[in-house]
Amino acid sequence: MIEHDENSTDKLHHQTDHHEHHSHQVTERVWGMKDIFVNFYFIEDRETHQWVLVDTGLATSKNKILKMAGELFNDKPPSAIILTHGHFDHTGSVEALASHWHVPVYAHYLEFPYLSGKASYPPPDPSVGGGLMSLLSPFYKKEPIDISGHLNALPEDGSVPFLSEWKFLHTPGHAPGHISLYREGDRVLVAGDALVTTQPESLFATITQKQKVCGPPSYFTYDWIAGEKSVQQIAALKPTIVASGHGKPFSGAEMEKELEALAQNFNATAVPESGRYVDEPAIADASGVRYLPAKIPSSSKAWLIALGLVLVTITAFSVTKSRKKKLW
Repeated sequence: MIEHDENSTDKLHHQTDHHEHHSHQVTERVWGMKDIFVNFYFIEDRETHQWVLVDTGLATSKNKILKMAGELFNDKPPSAIILTHGHFDHTGSVEALASHWHVPVYAHYLEFPYLSGKASYPPPDPSVGGGLMSLLSPFYKKEPIDISGHLNALPEDGSVPFLSEWKFLHTPGHAPGHISLYREGDRVLVAGDALVTTQPESLFATITQKQKVCGPPSYFTYDWIAGEKSVQQIAALKPTIVASGHGKPFSGAEMEKELEALAQNFNATAVPESGRYVDEPAIADASGVRYLPAKIPSSSKAWLIALGLVLVTITAFSVTKSRKKKLW
């Protein structure tokens, strides 16, 4: 059983006053924050009180991260930045923050091609359906960044630098070197995008943050067989709390039920009916992407549907906000 850290709770209360709409304490010594549609996490070590940042959000996230870090840790810099994977919405501020703090960045070695400027990820797949976030995916940044001056490989033994209670799991499928972080003492899981807690393909779900245990964002997932194994690996741990890259932290009986259902019925509930990587995965290794299945032709009709979904989502969100204001 982890001890209660009263200093952490005091810091949470101070931090919540300033960021009540965007930040949250996941559990003891773990905090999270959302920027637009993606989450990043702050984790403190119980013994040493060193802390690390897990993922760095978008390019717009830097100042929000610095402000929250200042409030939580009195401007003490992290000992490191840990990346669950290298997609644009998890690395948007990594170079700026690593340079600002002069700290190392750790990632799985299979992510190195995309973090050292050598290779691009498999292209996103808008044909998977599910909502506007999928249809817009061709416009998401997929080119590599180069942070090789800060980059370090995570240890082969699964330990997490500077966090003695945590280990990392290699959970590929969404990205070749994707990892999730796990604290065995209280079974807390920081999942990255191996699975998420809102429907990532839907703009409406992304805005409302409606909780649901879902598979990895399908428009970027390049290997569904590996993705299924990763979800089953996570489910076998029986986590008490799941904090993912998209959606609110999820715990309790409903989360446990949905996670087990996802692991048992992954093909039916997570894998799209069609898509570039559904029948045949891309192949990647330590040098980057080695093979890509044929691209599925896009339809101009899809963009008309996308425009309609944008208008419907904006209208619905405006109505929801208006009703909430009236209730309060």
